[in-house]
Amino acid sequence: MSQPSITTTSTHSGELPIGADGKPLKPCCACPETKKVRDRCIFDKGEENCKEYIDNHLKCMRDLGFKI
Repeated sequence: MSQPSITTTSTHSGELPIGADGKPLKPCCACPETKKVRDRCIFDKGEENCKEYIDNHLKCMRDLGFKI
């Protein structure tokens, strides 16, 4: 009996991008550089003052193929 194929719709292709370790990259672990800067800004200044950092992180995620 074969296992059913599992797909994800979290990316445009339906497949997660592959990380440096060869494993599928999860959204929570993607773009750590932009995520860290975004989170620090939100923590220090509030979300309303961090649009540039939020947009940079979203662009990074989209460039990897995530639909966000």
